[in-house]
Amino acid sequence: MEQFIFGIDIGGTSIKCGLFTTDGTLKEKWEIPTDRTDAGANVPADIAKSIEAKCKKLGIEKAQVAGVGLGVPGPVQENGYVSHCPNLGWRDLNVNEVMERFTGVLSVAANDANVAALGEMWKGGGAGVKNLVLVTLGTGVGGGIIVEGKIVAGAFGAGGELGHMVMNPKETVQCGCGGFGHLEQYASATGIVRMAKKRLAETSQASVLRKKEKLSAKDIFDAAKAGDALALSLVEELGEVLARALSHVAAVTDPEVFVIGGGVSRAGEILTKTVERHYNKGIMKALEGKEFRLATLGNDAGIYGCAKLILDRIVK
Repeated sequence: MEQFIFGIDIGGTSIKCGLFTTDGTLKEKWEIPTDRTDAGANVPADIAKSIEAKCKKLGIEKAQVAGVGLGVPGPVQENGYVSHCPNLGWRDLNVNEVMERFTGVLSVAANDANVAALGEMWKGGGAGVKNLVLVTLGTGVGGGIIVEGKIVAGAFGAGGELGHMVMNPKETVQCGCGGFGHLEQYASATGIVRMAKKRLAETSQASVLRKKEKLSAKDIFDAAKAGDALALSLVEELGEVLARALSHVAAVTDPEVFVIGGGVSRAGEILTKTVERHYNKGIMKALEGKEFRLATLGNDAGIYGCAKLILDRIVK
């Protein structure tokens, strides 16, 4: 009897769902809206109803469902316990237990960035290695660390929060989390735009960026690729800060590969080559020469990683 796995990536706006076979083939994917009313109390039931409806449509019996993996936008402890998830409103909730009550099958939850890293290791930019660091550069900076094929979640599920490493203790602008000088204030899409606006306001240096009414990270990278000196200097600054952060991570985890994802990664080689060049400056010899790859799964990384959570439990 063919077995199936559901990978469920829970976001603050929508919930991405994937149906996989146990060999990792994605059969179908769809989305449902995230109901954040009543402190997210309806989310587990909505997911269970969607899974039930998909099974009924495809003629899949409960006995054929090996499990449901879930990515949660917040820290998740190894047993599925979530103490606080502001993106959903959850407090003191064991996601594994709740979902198993609703679905009647094995349920395993982990942080969404961590499962994205697991997905990229399994079927994406990190395929072929067991030790990697994923860093996602979007509105903020997320990350996930995989060691010997396993997520490094830490004691309370907050492992891999790369975006909140302190890179500049003298920074006076506050990070969205409340801290100061964090990596995502410089290496995210919003971070590089913030740096660009600051540079444009403080200097008279000529740049095509001055003509942009609504400046974006893409504008900055496109200008850098075209040789704009100010844009190039901004990409260098982002690359230097990100490389320094990743060198710190490498000194602890010694990954085989760094995988860069998120919207900013669409800049391509100008980003990976810049980060790689700065990374190799001053790093200890044993940690030199790491490979920098681009993520390949995009928004599907989470559902792949969620499916792998279940596969790792049922295949020993």
